[in-house]
Amino acid sequence: MLPVVVIVGRPNVGKSTLFNQLTRTRDALVADTPGLTRDRHYGYGVLGPVPYLIVDTGGLDVTEDGVEVAMAEQTRHAIRDADALLLLVDGRDGRAPGDDMLAEELRRTDLPVYLVVNKTEGLSPHEAAAEFHRLGLGEPICVSAAHGQRLNALMEHVLERFPDAVEDDAERGPGDEVRVAIVGRPNVGKSTLVNRLVGEERVVAFDQPGTTRDSIDVPFQLEGRHYTLVDTAGLRRRARVHETIEKFSIIKALQAIDRANAVVYLIDASEGVTDQDQHLLGLVTERGRALVIAFNKWDGLDADHKHHVREEADRKLGFADYAERRTISALHGSGVGDLMGAVDSAFANATRDLPTPELTRILEGAVQEHSPPLVHGRRIKLRYAHQGGRNPPVIVIHGNQTERMPESYKRFLINRFRTVLGLHGTPLRLQLKSGENPFAGRRNTLTPRQKAKRERLMRKTRKRK
Repeated sequence: MLPVVVIVGRPNVGKSTLFNQLTRTRDALVADTPGLTRDRHYGYGVLGPVPYLIVDTGGLDVTEDGVEVAMAEQTRHAIRDADALLLLVDGRDGRAPGDDMLAEELRRTDLPVYLVVNKTEGLSPHEAAAEFHRLGLGEPICVSAAHGQRLNALMEHVLERFPDAVEDDAERGPGDEVRVAIVGRPNVGKSTLVNRLVGEERVVAFDQPGTTRDSIDVPFQLEGRHYTLVDTAGLRRRARVHETIEKFSIIKALQAIDRANAVVYLIDASEGVTDQDQHLLGLVTERGRALVIAFNKWDGLDADHKHHVREEADRKLGFADYAERRTISALHGSGVGDLMGAVDSAFANATRDLPTPELTRILEGAVQEHSPPLVHGRRIKLRYAHQGGRNPPVIVIHGNQTERMPESYKRFLINRFRTVLGLHGTPLRLQLKSGENPFAGRRNTLTPRQKAKRERLMRKTRKRK
């Protein structure tokens, strides 16, 4: 299970900026306006020694009024589900009454709390942190979220108590039990699909969004193969979410995605592809899981609507074009029989062994057809490729100046490897490694003959003068 790290602080101390830095995204809105974040943002932290979930909250203020009351309740619920807390304070404004109130409230949680002093660029860390010692939360950690300063050291310190977070069961081979997370927005039919696959009313299915509040594991067998289906809570439109417990259930869905070997993402075909579908599918792609996209409630649509849904999916889900797509009706069972076959195929591709000679031949063919671009007058050289990981497949390419390879050429190589190898249903990642220059940092040593020649040239030059 991934640890959950929650960012807490007064408004306008830089919580969303820190969230964007830790996730390497721009998912959280950032502006010089207190209280801009009124809901939580959640994502996978990539800055640090182990994987984790990071949550950006709306914050807690000393004067809660109107919408601030709901924001504070959301933040307190996030705190109750956290494994570690980051109390963010403003190093330029100094200690404020709200910081004392927050420190007192967080001390009562019995959770590890890390005092993070933000906006300390250009300031002495000792001077910036001096007045925050009185909060009684240990040694303050000075950072600059806007400039990315000392954030690695911060997360190494926070995550040192979670060494097991690096353990991941996603690389189990095709012969073992497969964990399949059923993910999607509320009321798209996830629980109905689980019941249909299992053949009994195993989980509660009700025509009301938000019936499932937590992730539920359902073991079952199909044609001698062992599976564990994970029915997850869904992500609803923010304007329609009223219950605190429903709002935060998305964390459980993200944890289920991380623990899964494969994901079935369910879309309500009658509503089409929504912004929430795009966002959640982006998180699945980011985790590199084998993916099948199932369009549910398909049998109730007319031909024009089906054509519109297909076009919309092609337009909005181009970033997940590798995924297998299926049309089903979880309620009536049409198309469900082929769904687990698509899951097996996607997971098998995600865990395939890719021989080095074959990868190198594909690389050489791609380079011959379309050479890498010139960078500062020098052409990027790619020598050979080998496999560096599974689920998702990782292909390591060795060469010169690979760090300067443009994204367009990386996409060209990924598409070539996927097409030739038939790696459908799984994302594919490249790792580029440049060979070290054996002469870097060394000065040329002249031979005696070269030294004599240089002396003769120097004498001739002096005589001309």
